[in-house]
Amino acid sequence: MKVTGLKYTLLMERNEEGGYTVTVPSLPGCITQGATWDEAIANGREAIAGFLEALHDLGKPIPVEVAVEVAAEAVS
Repeated sequence: MKVTGLKYTLLMERNEEGGYTVTVPSLPGCITQGATWDEAIANGREAIAGFLEALHDLGKPIPVEVAVEVAAEAVS
């Protein structure tokens, strides 16, 4: 199954121990991580693809993007 034209927001959180945790607000339970920013984004894309494939295989509807309010913290 190939789904095209869908875009999802990735929330990236820097971990104290290093690396990043990635969540997808529109896909509850879709979470991954990466050691670097680029790896985390790549893993996020892969997680989304796998999540959507699993939903399709289970006959579940494919969610569309929902608006997410993001608050940024200042880092000094």
